[in-house]
Amino acid sequence: MPSFAQLIPPLLKAYDRTPASNPLKAKVAEQIKLLRDWDYRWSETSVPTSLAVFWGDEVTRGAGADARRAGIPVDDYVATKASPDQMLQALVAASDKLAADFGNWRTPWGDINRFQRLTDDIVHPFNDAGPSIPVGFTSSRWGSLASFGARPYRGSKKWYGTSGNSFVAVVEFGDSVRAIAVTAGGESGNVSSPHFNDQAKRYATGNLRQVYFYPSQLKGHTERTYRPGE
Repeated sequence: MPSFAQLIPPLLKAYDRTPASNPLKAKVAEQIKLLRDWDYRWSETSVPTSLAVFWGDEVTRGAGADARRAGIPVDDYVATKASPDQMLQALVAASDKLAADFGNWRTPWGDINRFQRLTDDIVHPFNDAGPSIPVGFTSSRWGSLASFGARPYRGSKKWYGTSGNSFVAVVEFGDSVRAIAVTAGGESGNVSSPHFNDQAKRYATGNLRQVYFYPSQLKGHTERTYRPGE
Protein backbone atom coordinates (compact mmCIF):
# COMPACT_ATOMS: atom_id res chain seq x y z
CA MET A 1 0.00 0.00 0.00
CA PRO A 2 2.01 2.96 -1.28
CA SER A 3 0.17 5.53 0.84
CA PHE A 4 1.57 3.93 3.97
CA ALA A 5 5.02 3.79 2.43
CA GLN A 6 4.70 7.60 2.49
CA LEU A 7 3.02 7.94 5.90
CA ILE A 8 4.58 5.33 8.17
CA PRO A 9 8.26 6.43 7.95
CA PRO A 10 7.41 9.93 9.28
CA LEU A 11 5.44 8.29 12.10
CA LEU A 12 8.49 6.20 13.01
CA LYS A 13 10.70 9.29 12.94
CA ALA A 14 8.20 11.14 15.13
CA TYR A 15 8.36 8.31 17.65
CA ASP A 16 12.16 8.22 17.59
CA ARG A 17 12.34 12.02 18.17
CA THR A 18 9.89 11.93 21.07
CA PRO A 19 11.56 12.10 24.51
CA ALA A 20 11.23 9.01 26.69
CA SER A 21 9.54 11.19 29.30
CA ASN A 22 6.56 11.75 26.99
CA PRO A 23 3.81 9.31 28.13
CA LEU A 24 2.68 8.83 24.54
CA LYS A 25 5.93 7.03 23.76
CA ALA A 26 5.30 4.20 26.22
CA LYS A 27 1.70 3.81 25.08
CA VAL A 28 2.62 3.02 21.48
CA ALA A 29 5.95 1.22 21.82
CA GLU A 30 4.60 -2.19 20.79
CA GLN A 31 2.57 -0.72 17.93
CA ILE A 32 5.60 1.12 16.58
CA LYS A 33 7.67 -2.08 16.66
CA LEU A 34 5.07 -3.87 14.51
CA LEU A 35 4.85 -1.00 12.04
CA ARG A 36 8.64 -0.66 11.86
CA ASP A 37 8.92 -4.27 10.68
CA TRP A 38 5.96 -4.08 8.28
CA ASP A 39 6.42 -4.31 4.49
CA TYR A 40 3.25 -2.26 3.69
CA ARG A 41 1.51 -5.31 2.26
CA TRP A 42 -2.02 -6.27 3.23
CA SER A 43 -3.20 -9.75 4.19
CA GLU A 44 -6.05 -11.35 6.12
CA THR A 45 -3.71 -12.17 8.99
CA SER A 46 -1.91 -8.83 9.12
CA VAL A 47 -2.17 -6.88 12.38
CA PRO A 48 -0.07 -3.96 11.02
CA THR A 49 -2.65 -3.52 8.24
CA SER A 50 -5.41 -3.06 10.84
CA LEU A 51 -3.30 -0.68 12.87
CA ALA A 52 -2.20 1.35 9.84
CA VAL A 53 -5.71 1.71 8.40
CA PHE A 54 -7.20 2.82 11.73
CA TRP A 55 -4.26 5.17 12.37
CA GLY A 56 -4.40 6.52 8.82
CA ASP A 57 -8.10 7.30 9.16
CA GLU A 58 -7.51 8.96 12.52
CA VAL A 59 -4.48 11.08 11.65
CA THR A 60 -5.75 12.28 8.26
CA ARG A 61 -9.14 13.16 9.71
CA GLY A 62 -7.46 15.19 12.46
CA ALA A 63 -5.13 16.94 9.99
CA GLY A 64 -7.73 17.58 7.30
CA ALA A 65 -8.54 21.18 8.23
CA ASP A 66 -4.87 22.11 8.63
CA ALA A 67 -4.04 20.55 5.26
CA ARG A 68 -6.81 22.53 3.55
CA ARG A 69 -5.55 25.76 5.11
CA ALA A 70 -2.03 24.93 3.96
CA GLY A 71 -3.31 24.15 0.47
CA ILE A 72 -1.67 20.72 0.24
CA PRO A 73 -2.99 17.13 0.14
CA VAL A 74 -3.66 15.72 3.59
CA ASP A 75 -1.17 12.85 3.14
CA ASP A 76 1.55 15.36 2.28
CA TYR A 77 0.61 17.43 5.31
CA VAL A 78 0.79 14.44 7.65
CA ALA A 79 4.11 13.32 6.18
CA THR A 80 5.79 16.74 6.37
CA LYS A 81 4.02 19.03 8.82
CA ALA A 82 2.13 17.05 11.47
CA SER A 83 3.68 17.26 14.94
CA PRO A 84 5.07 14.16 16.65
CA ASP A 85 2.40 14.41 19.35
CA GLN A 86 -0.31 14.65 16.69
CA MET A 87 0.95 11.49 15.02
CA LEU A 88 1.42 9.50 18.22
CA GLN A 89 -1.89 10.60 19.71
CA ALA A 90 -3.64 9.37 16.56
CA LEU A 91 -1.93 5.99 17.03
CA VAL A 92 -3.17 5.84 20.62
CA ALA A 93 -6.69 6.67 19.45
CA ALA A 94 -6.52 4.04 16.70
CA SER A 95 -5.33 1.40 19.17
CA ASP A 96 -8.09 2.31 21.62
CA LYS A 97 -10.69 2.09 18.86
CA LEU A 98 -9.48 -1.36 17.80
CA ALA A 99 -9.52 -2.56 21.40
CA ALA A 100 -13.00 -1.16 22.04
CA ASP A 101 -14.51 -2.65 18.89
CA PHE A 102 -12.68 -5.98 18.67
CA GLY A 103 -11.29 -6.67 22.13
CA ASN A 104 -7.62 -6.13 21.26
CA TRP A 105 -5.63 -3.68 19.15
CA ARG A 106 -3.76 -6.71 17.80
CA THR A 107 -6.72 -7.70 15.63
CA PRO A 108 -5.90 -9.27 12.24
CA TRP A 109 -7.25 -7.33 9.28
CA GLY A 110 -9.40 -10.20 8.06
CA ASP A 111 -11.32 -10.22 11.35
CA ILE A 112 -12.37 -6.63 10.62
CA ASN A 113 -12.64 -6.39 6.83
CA ARG A 114 -15.45 -8.64 5.59
CA PHE A 115 -17.50 -9.60 2.57
CA GLN A 116 -21.17 -10.32 3.24
CA ARG A 117 -23.58 -11.05 0.40
CA LEU A 118 -26.58 -8.75 0.58
CA THR A 119 -30.16 -9.99 0.54
CA ASP A 120 -33.40 -8.09 0.00
CA ASP A 121 -33.34 -6.96 3.66
CA ILE A 122 -32.51 -3.27 3.25
CA VAL A 123 -33.39 -2.33 6.85
CA HIS A 124 -30.26 -3.95 8.28
CA PRO A 125 -28.07 -4.60 5.25
CA PHE A 126 -25.07 -5.88 7.21
CA ASN A 127 -25.02 -7.97 10.35
CA ASP A 128 -22.04 -9.06 12.45
CA ALA A 129 -23.96 -12.17 13.49
CA GLY A 130 -24.54 -13.24 9.87
CA PRO A 131 -22.15 -15.22 7.68
CA SER A 132 -19.26 -13.29 6.16
CA ILE A 133 -15.76 -14.02 4.92
CA PRO A 134 -12.46 -12.18 5.44
CA VAL A 135 -11.03 -9.97 2.70
CA GLY A 136 -7.34 -9.20 2.79
CA PHE A 137 -7.18 -6.22 0.45
CA THR A 138 -8.08 -2.68 1.46
CA SER A 139 -9.57 0.50 0.09
CA SER A 140 -7.89 2.16 -2.87
CA ARG A 141 -7.57 5.13 -0.50
CA TRP A 142 -4.31 3.53 0.60
CA GLY A 143 -3.25 2.52 -2.92
CA SER A 144 -4.47 -1.06 -2.76
CA LEU A 145 -5.21 -3.07 -5.88
CA ALA A 146 -7.44 -4.98 -5.73
CA SER A 147 -9.62 -2.37 -4.05
CA PHE A 148 -12.25 -3.11 -1.40
CA GLY A 149 -14.07 -0.08 -0.03
CA ALA A 150 -15.46 -1.07 3.38
CA ARG A 151 -16.74 0.59 6.53
CA PRO A 152 -18.85 -0.25 9.60
CA TYR A 153 -22.62 0.12 9.32
CA ARG A 154 -25.34 0.76 11.86
CA GLY A 155 -25.09 -1.87 14.54
CA SER A 156 -21.87 -3.40 13.19
CA LYS A 157 -18.30 -3.31 14.40
CA LYS A 158 -16.90 -5.21 11.43
CA TRP A 159 -16.37 -3.40 8.15
CA TYR A 160 -18.32 -4.53 5.08
CA GLY A 161 -17.34 -3.77 1.52
CA THR A 162 -19.70 -2.09 -0.94
CA SER A 163 -17.34 -0.70 -3.58
CA GLY A 164 -14.10 -1.42 -5.36
CA ASN A 165 -13.12 -4.03 -7.94
CA SER A 166 -16.35 -6.04 -7.91
CA PHE A 167 -15.59 -7.70 -11.25
CA VAL A 168 -12.10 -8.68 -12.37
CA ALA A 169 -11.11 -10.34 -15.65
CA VAL A 170 -7.91 -11.17 -17.49
CA VAL A 171 -8.20 -11.91 -21.23
CA GLU A 172 -5.57 -13.31 -23.59
CA PHE A 173 -6.13 -12.90 -27.35
CA GLY A 174 -4.47 -15.26 -29.81
CA ASP A 175 -5.46 -18.16 -32.04
CA SER A 176 -8.13 -18.74 -29.41
CA VAL A 177 -9.40 -16.58 -26.59
CA ARG A 178 -8.54 -17.46 -23.01
CA ALA A 179 -9.87 -15.64 -19.98
CA ILE A 180 -10.27 -15.91 -16.24
CA ALA A 181 -12.62 -13.78 -14.16
CA VAL A 182 -14.42 -13.43 -10.86
CA THR A 183 -17.32 -11.38 -9.55
CA ALA A 184 -18.17 -10.43 -5.99
CA GLY A 185 -20.64 -12.90 -4.49
CA GLY A 186 -22.26 -14.80 -7.32
CA GLU A 187 -24.25 -14.56 -10.53
CA SER A 188 -27.67 -15.13 -8.93
CA GLY A 189 -29.65 -12.72 -6.77
CA ASN A 190 -31.78 -15.59 -5.44
CA VAL A 191 -30.65 -16.32 -1.90
CA SER A 192 -31.66 -20.00 -2.27
CA SER A 193 -29.59 -20.48 -5.41
CA PRO A 194 -26.23 -22.29 -5.14
CA HIS A 195 -24.85 -19.45 -7.27
CA PHE A 196 -25.91 -16.71 -4.86
CA ASN A 197 -22.53 -16.62 -3.10
CA ASP A 198 -20.42 -19.29 -4.77
CA GLN A 199 -17.75 -16.88 -6.03
CA ALA A 200 -17.22 -15.04 -2.74
CA LYS A 201 -14.17 -17.00 -1.60
CA ARG A 202 -12.70 -16.87 -5.10
CA TYR A 203 -13.15 -13.10 -5.06
CA ALA A 204 -11.58 -12.67 -1.63
CA THR A 205 -8.55 -14.83 -2.43
CA GLY A 206 -7.97 -13.85 -6.07
CA ASN A 207 -8.74 -17.37 -7.29
CA LEU A 208 -10.25 -16.42 -10.66
CA ARG A 209 -12.39 -18.94 -12.55
CA GLN A 210 -12.09 -19.94 -16.19
CA VAL A 211 -14.39 -18.18 -18.65
CA TYR A 212 -15.95 -20.52 -21.22
CA PHE A 213 -16.02 -19.19 -24.78
CA TYR A 214 -16.32 -22.33 -26.91
CA PRO A 215 -18.80 -25.25 -26.99
CA SER A 216 -16.05 -27.72 -26.16
CA GLN A 217 -15.35 -25.84 -22.92
CA LEU A 218 -18.97 -26.12 -21.83
CA LYS A 219 -18.96 -29.90 -21.62
CA GLY A 220 -19.47 -30.93 -18.02
CA HIS A 221 -20.17 -27.35 -16.95
CA THR A 222 -23.71 -26.81 -18.27
CA GLU A 223 -26.69 -26.94 -15.92
CA ARG A 224 -29.28 -26.15 -18.58
CA THR A 225 -29.46 -24.89 -22.15
CA TYR A 226 -31.72 -22.43 -23.91
CA ARG A 227 -32.79 -23.02 -27.49
CA PRO A 228 -34.95 -20.21 -28.94
CA GLY A 229 -38.12 -21.45 -30.60
CA GLU A 230 -38.21 -24.81 -28.81
